[in-house]
Amino acid sequence: MTAKEYNLSVDEYSDNIFRFALKHLKNEMSAKDIVQETFTKVWIKHEEVSFEKVKSYLFTTAYHSIIDWIRKEQKSGDIEKTNADTRSSSMENFDLQEVLDEALKTLPEIQKTVVLLRDYEGYNYTEIAEITNLNESQVKVYIFRARKALQEYIRDLDLVL
Repeated sequence: MTAKEYNLSVDEYSDNIFRFALKHLKNEMSAKDIVQETFTKVWIKHEEVSFEKVKSYLFTTAYHSIIDWIRKEQKSGDIEKTNADTRSSSMENFDLQEVLDEALKTLPEIQKTVVLLRDYEGYNYTEIAEITNLNESQVKVYIFRARKALQEYIRDLDLVL
């Protein structure tokens, strides 16, 4: 990939990667760090990455960076404190987006990732499989299970309201 192609990929995909990271991390500063780290890693290997595959490579790199960040935060204990704070405040003001965000928090990390890639970013199963290093069947199963869990969460919330 040339420098010009790299710059085009930054212009085209940085917002998508930011949204993807923000949905996972719920922290704007951390999401920006993930975007920066992702593009830094891609620049380091820009000669090995083909421009045709850069989108997949970027999201794969971002996904692995997010997982690393989550593991680091879980060790320090900061992520649980953040999640507890947002959980209590979001249920006070009923908002569909907040309910969906709360429901996403209940999912295992891999299910959350595949749902975000499929339903928020619009990737097909093959692209998601490539990004997450899963096979297509696993991606479909994780998406199915995640959607069922989200449906149950919202259904249970309806009973409470």
